[in-house]
Amino acid sequence: MLKNKTILVAGAGGLLGSRLVFSLVEQGASVIATDVDLQGMMARFEKKLPGKGLEKISGVQLDLNDSAQVKLFFSTVKGLDGAVNCAYPRNKKYGTAFFAVELEDFNENVSLHLGASFLFMQQCAAYFQKERTLFSLVNISSVYGIMAPRFEVYDDTPMTMPVEYAAIKSAVLQLSKYLTRYVSSSQFRSNCVSPGGIFDNQPEIFVEKYRKHCLGKGMLDIVDVMGAIIFLLSDESRYLNGQNLVVDDGFSL
Repeated sequence: MLKNKTILVAGAGGLLGSRLVFSLVEQGASVIATDVDLQGMMARFEKKLPGKGLEKISGVQLDLNDSAQVKLFFSTVKGLDGAVNCAYPRNKKYGTAFFAVELEDFNENVSLHLGASFLFMQQCAAYFQKERTLFSLVNISSVYGIMAPRFEVYDDTPMTMPVEYAAIKSAVLQLSKYLTRYVSSSQFRSNCVSPGGIFDNQPEIFVEKYRKHCLGKGMLDIVDVMGAIIFLLSDESRYLNGQNLVVDDGFSL
């Protein structure tokens, strides 16, 4: 579906980003993969994509919270057909229970994640206005960007649903719509994918409680999210703009 396209993936060294890079290569795309930890990202790719797969990937060190670095990158990169922001910047106190969250940590985490998302969206739009070629931007939100948390699934576990996450992911949805109307061109598309919970070795009791709110599978495998992202990057979604695709096995119903 993505043959001869060049896709930028930010945060490509993480769980979602790295699997997306593999899927994009499988779909025939060339990938510019960026991450704050270039060495770690490339080591992951070398382990999973030996040989010709690696030839389709260009690795770049990029800190989405460094405005000058991001603007320089977008001013020099060429040939982009689309971009996906999988980055998940946060400080060491992220994930603290609600009443223990300090204002300075809340502000820092919102700034790190939502601020970086804003900068990435802004520079994708600036790139489009300069190049004037078809461009599809995919932003990653969450089911907790569209619904209140189901706090009961976290009972009897050390986990919580971070308040910063809810604030950030709901704002990403609105920023994406804002950008769509601001650019106001069918040649530039900004859409979101909102996954449900993705399995990453969470406690079994949490996984079982989560599954009860779904239609069968429960928590998603990372590969389950790939189809929606690839669809939005492809020409098959040519006039789908400013929308949000929810992939959650019914968790948000």
